[in-house]
Amino acid sequence: MTSVKDDSKDASFAETAMQLAGKTEEEAKRTGAVDRTDDEVDSFFAEQYKTSNSPVHRAIWEAKVPVELFSTPKLNAESMNLPAMKKSLELLARHKKNGTMLDEQGKIAKVVLDELAAAGYWGMLIEQKYGGQGGTARQFMTFLTQVASIEPTAAGLASVHGCIGAVDPVRYFGSEEQRQRLLPKLASGEALSAFALTEPQAGSDLTALKTKAELVGDHYVVNGEKLFITNAIAGRTIGLVCLVNGKPAALIADLPKEENDEFQIIPYKLHALKHAFNNGLKFKDFKVPKENLLVPTTGDGLTVAYHGLNMGRLALCATASGVMRIMLANMLPWAKFRDTYGNAIETRELVKRRIARAAALICGADALVAWGSWLLDQGYRGELECIIAKIFGSEAEKECAIELFMKTHGGRSFLAGHLLGDNIHDFLAPCIYEGEGEMLGMAFFKSLAKQHGVTYFEPIGKAIPRAGLKKFNPMNPLHGFALRNELVPYAFWWMGKQLEGVDSHEIPGMSLELKAHVDFALEFLSDTPLELSQAMVKHQLKLADRQCRIAEMSQRAQDAIIILVTALWAHNEKNAVVEAAADILCQDLRCKLTGERPSDSYFKAASKLADQIIDGKFPGLSEVAVQDILFKYDKPVKEKS
Repeated sequence: MTSVKDDSKDASFAETAMQLAGKTEEEAKRTGAVDRTDDEVDSFFAEQYKTSNSPVHRAIWEAKVPVELFSTPKLNAESMNLPAMKKSLELLARHKKNGTMLDEQGKIAKVVLDELAAAGYWGMLIEQKYGGQGGTARQFMTFLTQVASIEPTAAGLASVHGCIGAVDPVRYFGSEEQRQRLLPKLASGEALSAFALTEPQAGSDLTALKTKAELVGDHYVVNGEKLFITNAIAGRTIGLVCLVNGKPAALIADLPKEENDEFQIIPYKLHALKHAFNNGLKFKDFKVPKENLLVPTTGDGLTVAYHGLNMGRLALCATASGVMRIMLANMLPWAKFRDTYGNAIETRELVKRRIARAAALICGADALVAWGSWLLDQGYRGELECIIAKIFGSEAEKECAIELFMKTHGGRSFLAGHLLGDNIHDFLAPCIYEGEGEMLGMAFFKSLAKQHGVTYFEPIGKAIPRAGLKKFNPMNPLHGFALRNELVPYAFWWMGKQLEGVDSHEIPGMSLELKAHVDFALEFLSDTPLELSQAMVKHQLKLADRQCRIAEMSQRAQDAIIILVTALWAHNEKNAVVEAAADILCQDLRCKLTGERPSDSYFKAASKLADQIIDGKFPGLSEVAVQDILFKYDKPVKEKS
């Protein structure tokens, strides 16, 4: 057992836990660096909006769930009437209809990008005083879903540019001089941007950065290589994370209009994102003006990189909602056209369940996007909330593509020219981008359990070596006596949780079905802190190595939150079909959590919902362009009896 000095106050919770668990110094330091970055990002937010005071954290650890923070108000339709949004949607729909969206390389055509720039598309999140539209997070995310239902790649480029590209770093970490100089170009589309963070050795482990920059005169001289950089081609602008004096730093760099000895593009074939550019970048003595260095008030380049991730994760879920609408809209005409044994498959219960499930997944994504963006607009950091949205949105899109869309279309799914066959990698890629789902789920658990661990478990962990123990055994009275001073606060917390009752919450006018889901979620959440804490007691310092258990507990907490958010959102939407779809999703998640089988009434409700969707009553489908059915056949004319 590696001992830790009590005066190691600079070590983060994660680093201390790793050291106490006997991990190598390198692993402890790297983990600690990421943990400190998380703390530094948190420090930019007012106390009431930090992760420890977020709705999810409070719902898990406080005696009473703040239900009002999970009840997303309905968006005022008037707020979506920004002229730039209307113009952008109209021109995208026109290019989609005319077949001019893509160029000869299969990328979004330059004429489309230029027209979007003229419409104000690239400045949606930039304040008006810098030439942007000044849109809120909720306006932008709702808009992204509409864009994605026309052309998903266009939505992805807006997310890259505005959420994780150069826009967010300059808005939040740039000086006023940098904002005035850089943001107008980013808003106008003169400077389309990307964020160059990933390297061949640095993906999920961003502490493995190798690209370096050295200040020489008036410029930083950059040497190194970046990989998997979306929207990065010659002439674009990038946020570049590299090492300056051994520490991560962020530079805003304008790439040359052509490759040269200092800058080269590394091309490769990528199955996903085929309608956007995705390249590697190689720098050799590449110069960036020293005034383009972003200097956060606290933290370093990783702090800059981490800050925009939550917006990016929420944007992924918003885009997934639009993509799933495309799938559902294209399931309906095929289900009506395709006959089996003399009847259209839209009459079959199995197909109806798929249609209903697709609508349920869309509702879940819409609910999480609306909720997360509403919280961001209030000032919350949104770390836990946006992770939930990202994981759900990516997994929902994958399920919709494989389990619902593909299986309904059958063999035609694999034809060249079919939406599934041509775009399967794009449908799967969100599971990896913005953080692979299970890895992100473990990060969710770490953020959720961090304060509890610091308060109760870190003092115990530090006391173990001082007491001459190798490991704490809760069943050994001698161990308990040796650590009595550290155990008393935890014992009081544990007893207090045992005495807490389940919070009840009355919501006027809510349907019995949705109310039952809210009650279930509240009861489940009341049991969650004891479950999480018990796992921390059982595994102690080895919990970090129990990745599968952490991922499983994390997902259970996420599912309960999704039930609560979706039920409350659907109630506020005041749409009977949306409520029915939300009910299906909540029933599915409850069966997943309890292990119960779906009831006959569930299948009946799914069939009824599918009939309503087939009749055109599900919102947001009528505007979606539908692909022609491939290899139509002549249906025999039925004789009149």
